[in-house]
Amino acid sequence: MATLTFSNPPGAPQPQSRYSQAALIEGEGRRLIVSGQVGLRPDGTLVAAPEDQMAQSLANLGAVLAAHGMGPAHIVKMTVFLTDPLHVVPWRRHRDAFLAGHAPASTLLIVAGLASPDFVVEVEAEAVA
Repeated sequence: MATLTFSNPPGAPQPQSRYSQAALIEGEGRRLIVSGQVGLRPDGTLVAAPEDQMAQSLANLGAVLAAHGMGPAHIVKMTVFLTDPLHVVPWRRHRDAFLAGHAPASTLLIVAGLASPDFVVEVEAEAVA
């Protein structure tokens, strides 16, 4: 099994929210790359409200992780795309609840649009076990 060490080393700025500057993966293990998850329910219908899309995208991420015997604590890198800077604060609230204190390396981008104009959030991740 891989050993994970998350760090915020001296010489780099300290995170402004709950994430780490780096994730070191050592030893043997399994690596899972998860495609971007959006606010679609398993039946393919879109949840409407931005915060509901955030919750659904994280539920979808959780389902993919679980299908591979992993959970949020296995995430080493998360990349998030939001279409509106006003969504940053609620996103961080949903993310922090999902991660339950875990702080993987993270990148957050504000983008002009996603695959559908109805999507407001997309989250992709890398996990190891």
